[in-house]
Amino acid sequence: MRSMTSRPQTPPLSKPEDDQDPMARPPPTSTSLAVPFPTSRKKATGVRPWLLLDSTGQAQVVEAGKHAIMRRTGLPARDLRILDPLLSYPSTVLGRERAIVINLEHIKAIITAQEVLLLNSRDPSVTPFVEELQRRLIFHYHATKAQEGNGSSPQKSPIGFSRFEDCNEGIQAEGKQGLENRDGSKVLPYEFVALETCLEAACNCLESEAKTLEQEAHPALDKLTSKISTLNLERVRQIKSRLVAITGRVQKVRDELEHLLDDDEDMVELYLTEKLVQQQLDDSSTSSLNEGNDIDDDELQADSDDSIPAEVSLGARTSHKDDINNIDNEHDHQFTAPNGLGRYSNTHTSTTRSAISKNLNVGELEMLLEAYFVQTDGTLNKLSTHIKLICCHCNSF
Repeated sequence: MRSMTSRPQTPPLSKPEDDQDPMARPPPTSTSLAVPFPTSRKKATGVRPWLLLDSTGQAQVVEAGKHAIMRRTGLPARDLRILDPLLSYPSTVLGRERAIVINLEHIKAIITAQEVLLLNSRDPSVTPFVEELQRRLIFHYHATKAQEGNGSSPQKSPIGFSRFEDCNEGIQAEGKQGLENRDGSKVLPYEFVALETCLEAACNCLESEAKTLEQEAHPALDKLTSKISTLNLERVRQIKSRLVAITGRVQKVRDELEHLLDDDEDMVELYLTEKLVQQQLDDSSTSSLNEGNDIDDDELQADSDDSIPAEVSLGARTSHKDDINNIDNEHDHQFTAPNGLGRYSNTHTSTTRSAISKNLNVGELEMLLEAYFVQTDGTLNKLSTHIKLICCHCNSF
């Protein structure tokens, strides 16, 4: 018969509320509410700090989201992704109708006819570039004003982020041929001054890194030649890996410059000031032509009221339909391009580009790009030579 063993009785667990006074207990805390929900929602909107440098060289940090940048510059979302620091895109110099997108090494910028927007301006490696860019833009502003003669300076607008329509005041006074310095040399357009500063910063950065690796490579190879050891061999291999990595970066910048130099149409896209002036001239001509047509239509309508009523009625119906279509088209244009400088159709854009392509000489831009293409090509050749030298030493052991 199974013996009955007494199992020890466990005392019932006492609830805290049974032993304490409810008024004496501390209020319950919830860690899930420590971070408020609107904070995460705000981060999800993609608002980032941008450094804005205007035509006078004045700088201001502004907070702007993706859609605000798109409205301001006329760029599509896919072009802004090129500047996303969380994504890895190759070196790019992209010309659009109203802006140039720059993604060169640590330089991520959007250049318009009279503004520069920098995304990562708080990066310590970008600080020297920002200072140099601001210095050149200030010099360009004073050089431009000095050549305008006795003309009054354009009225300055606030540098606030909502301003775009009036940022291009005074461009028509420059004329199609541009301005010249006192010594006769031509003053580059605003966008070329900014573009050259970006190219110079990126190319000099790559060249500096390449020289540093070259200085490390020679002593490492000498040590490997004098004494073959695992440590020396590993050191040379690490330097080779770094040389290969920077060679790829230099190659991308060189290829981008070569692509621009090989296509005149791509270089024409970078002439933002010329396109803006041509657009303003076309708009002025179109406005004058429309006013003349309206006067002729009114006179024709007055003459034909008594003689051809049927045709007048038919013409009125046709005119009414045309007015409705014009209203719809205008609404579409305003919806897709809310800024005043961007309210023109693709036909107008292509016509403007075609007119500029026929009359524009891209020689000055070609010389600018050619200088930095030669620099990157020289850096690439030096890197390739050192990589081959290291491969020869490693293969001999």
